[in-house]
Amino acid sequence: MLKTRPITTKRQVNPVADQRAPDNSGDVELLKLDSQLCFALYAASRAITKTYRDELTALGLTYPQYLVLTVLWESDAISLSAIGRRLRLDSGTLTPLVKRLELSGLVTRNRRSADEREIEIALTPAGRDLQTGAIGVRQAVVRRLAMSEGDIGRLKAELYALVKTLDANSEAPMLDEDGWP
Repeated sequence: MLKTRPITTKRQVNPVADQRAPDNSGDVELLKLDSQLCFALYAASRAITKTYRDELTALGLTYPQYLVLTVLWESDAISLSAIGRRLRLDSGTLTPLVKRLELSGLVTRNRRSADEREIEIALTPAGRDLQTGAIGVRQAVVRRLAMSEGDIGRLKAELYALVKTLDANSEAPMLDEDGWP
């Protein structure tokens, strides 16, 4: 009697099916909303902007207009592009803000004689006078934050460091030669 061998077939190898997906079940926790740094920053930004907006209403200012004025209270009569660099805003966003401030009688816009391409933005007396009311806004916001000036300074330093780190690792940094404190 002849001995027969059982017929065996070669197992077909499917390289895609044989690759086991790594166990990422622990990583799913990282995708929860409460685990997102971006959402915490977004929510905080919205909350602080709303707090300022509530306080700025009495001065007749929007939050972005307030930011433009804070730059001018530090350095009056500067170029539109310098304000844009300081606030990280492009001219398409900044120009309408400045025009509204001009219509409100708080700033003037004039072409610089040395370089007519540059527009100089300067405070009017009414714009300078608004600074006193803005001090009250800042004080009200600090009260609502329930933080000391030291705590606020430390938080700002951490946020500036975060932006600098992200800029250092970005192909299109937000910071320019002016930088942040």
